[in-house]
Amino acid sequence: MRSVRARAAIGATLVVAVALVAAGLAVLLVLRANLIDQADLQAEVAAREVAGQLATGTPYDELELDDEEDHPVQVTDEEGRVVIVSKDLRAVTGTGTSGVTPVPSASAGASPSPGEGDGDDDDSADDDEDGSRPGRGEVSSDDPDFSDGTATVDGTTADYRFAAVEATTPDGVTLTVYAGAPLAAEQEAVNTVRGAMLTGLPLLLVVVAGVTWLVTRRALRPVEGIRREMAAITASEDLARRVPEPGSRDEIAALARTTNETLTVLEASVERQRRFVADASHELRSPIASLRTQLEVAEAHPELLDLPGAVADTVRLQVLAADLLLLARLDAGEKPGSATVELGALVREEVSQRTGDRIAVSVEVPQGGAFEVNGSRGQLSRVIGNLLDNAQRHAEGSVAVSVAADGRGVRVEVRDDGAGVPEDERERIFERFVRLDDARSRDDGGAGLGLAIARDVASRHGGTLTVDRAAEGGAAFRLWLPRSA
Repeated sequence: MRSVRARAAIGATLVVAVALVAAGLAVLLVLRANLIDQADLQAEVAAREVAGQLATGTPYDELELDDEEDHPVQVTDEEGRVVIVSKDLRAVTGTGTSGVTPVPSASAGASPSPGEGDGDDDDSADDDEDGSRPGRGEVSSDDPDFSDGTATVDGTTADYRFAAVEATTPDGVTLTVYAGAPLAAEQEAVNTVRGAMLTGLPLLLVVVAGVTWLVTRRALRPVEGIRREMAAITASEDLARRVPEPGSRDEIAALARTTNETLTVLEASVERQRRFVADASHELRSPIASLRTQLEVAEAHPELLDLPGAVADTVRLQVLAADLLLLARLDAGEKPGSATVELGALVREEVSQRTGDRIAVSVEVPQGGAFEVNGSRGQLSRVIGNLLDNAQRHAEGSVAVSVAADGRGVRVEVRDDGAGVPEDERERIFERFVRLDDARSRDDGGAGLGLAIARDVASRHGGTLTVDRAAEGGAAFRLWLPRSA
């Protein structure tokens, strides 16, 4: 039961079994009802034929009882006494009386005496007025009553369907004719169909289970291939491998494609993580080595201690560690928060705190404008600071920052008059540890994390960060963030 194939086969077999049993019962009930209707019709025809003879005044001993073996007949009078029976009928049930011996007056083979007939005239006349009995010499037109019973004919007992029809003789005597139709054909047909169903049902269920097992096995074969390949990838830790993709366009093919896409993203993530660790280690090695060298020299020759250089290396380590920690939090999916931040005030505050910049920053924020966004004030301040640091590093003599409404958002633009960013490098500069000017010293060029952090923060806030050519000739970095609701 742990196998999908087994569960599918058992489930399909149970559903088919329930459906077939229900259909079989319905077929048997319909078949039995139809055969009983046919038996009712035969019994009614036989009963009305005998009733018609009685209504015409045919004497009892001259009645034509055709097919007495298939249609046994019993006739009773108003008092329930048997007056006529088929000659081979020995016992009967289901007709309201079990007697099969005619009363003495009937055994003589004549109609009732005139006195008896006259005595019945008043009663029959009353009955005629009520309409509950047929008139003299008539057969009842009402639907006959049907009943199940048995009859012993010529020593053989069988089940019969009896029809009861009333008839009134010309002398005014009302008689009830019971004629039977055998149910042997109905029972044989029902038993045959039931036997065929009981024989064929298990075979059909076996076929259904086998076909379901084979079809499910064939359908799940690509899944097993995907599982084996994933197990091999896990064991080898080789994320460059891919699972086989079937040529079909079904759910399993979609699963294989999605799995390969996931492996591609996972491979890129692991590769980026490895590269990040390697680059971070490389970046940390230089200031640590420089700081250690200065401390060792100071230990041997205190008079040669370069205290400003040691402080600068320590600050650089601190900034680099803070950048790495922020990137780690961003990669872990840290939410930016939902505080309301006024970008115009944030830009003015950030510029006012930069007292050591070599180039004064020009601020352009419209008066009375509402530039509110949702997010983390600290992270957005870090983005603006990184953009201004980058502009200070590359500008020749002009750095400007402006805030303006842009559609449903707010745009912050930082421009400089430096050399700008080549068009084919405008996406690469947002990668981590990327420096376009390899000739720059690491102290002047930074670690190459500022722009990467700025774009990651903008993306986490639902915005964008792009670079273009500024009117001053340098680079123009445009930060767009959605306006607060």
